[in-house]
Amino acid sequence: MSTPPEDFEELAEAALGLWDVPAGARVQLINLSENATFLITAPGRYRSIMRVHRQGYHTRRAIECELAWMRALANDGDVETPPTIAGIDNRIIQSFGTAKVAPRFLVMFAFLDGVEPSPDSDLAGPFRQLGILAAKTHLHSIGWDRPAPFERLVWDDAAVFGPAPTWGNWRDGPGVGTGAARAIRDILKAAEDCVRQRLAAFGRDPARFGLIHADMRLANLLVDQGRTRLIDFDDSGLGWFMYDFAAGISFMEDHAQVPALREAWLDGYRTIRHLDTADERDIDSFIILRRVALLAWIGSHAHTDLAREQAGNFAEVSAKLAENYLNKFA
Repeated sequence: MSTPPEDFEELAEAALGLWDVPAGARVQLINLSENATFLITAPGRYRSIMRVHRQGYHTRRAIECELAWMRALANDGDVETPPTIAGIDNRIIQSFGTAKVAPRFLVMFAFLDGVEPSPDSDLAGPFRQLGILAAKTHLHSIGWDRPAPFERLVWDDAAVFGPAPTWGNWRDGPGVGTGAARAIRDILKAAEDCVRQRLAAFGRDPARFGLIHADMRLANLLVDQGRTRLIDFDDSGLGWFMYDFAAGISFMEDHAQVPALREAWLDGYRTIRHLDTADERDIDSFIILRRVALLAWIGSHAHTDLAREQAGNFAEVSAKLAENYLNKFA
């Protein structure tokens, strides 16, 4: 059974004392997905962001590695990331629980101005900037001396199609059951086979596979006065660099803007880093990989508002996208 939002709010309020937060601070739940994310406000225009981690998703060491990369990107990679705020014990990662919620890892971030772009607004500009940001993170990833031991998730085909998929089995997603859904299952299985074959041939050369953000979707972008900022590195891990574009169009893969967004992203990317023909061609494989991962995520996160919003015809649209992919590559 999922934890009710009010229990997370109670935990966040009780945990405020772990940081030097002004008196009279209030918590507001702004997102409940893998983690519970809160806006903290207080008199004097104080604002910060508290992230309450999902239990069992990341170890303390994995979170340390995430935050280390964020700091390195800000210091050396020309990529602005939200600074962390240490607790009164000078620790960045806190642990706290209540009678209703088992102890969770918590991290506080400085607040960054900006708004999440709408999928129906003109996204060409933000996606060009996003391509620039992606290229900068990839260049930094290639050259960064990672702290040891380094622990993050791996976003490869095994994470989606393997025996222990990170977000669950896509066959358990909504609309992929028995009976009439047989055609959907068959198309998605054929697409799975094609994606795995193509990615095996694509390979994992360090110029193609490394540390990535892995969740550059609209919900993790902040647009402020024409500048696009990247937040939430919680899913950052090892994967193919071009997966970052696929993640950028999460939940809107069939939107009419996508071809233009792809060109805008690539145009921005090429201003920073060279891409060869194979990189651009197999973006389609990463789009299907990500889409099927999201289908599994919706099935395993049915308690979240986002999963409920997306569940309706997600499998049907996924099958149409997969069919187009197979017509192009199978």
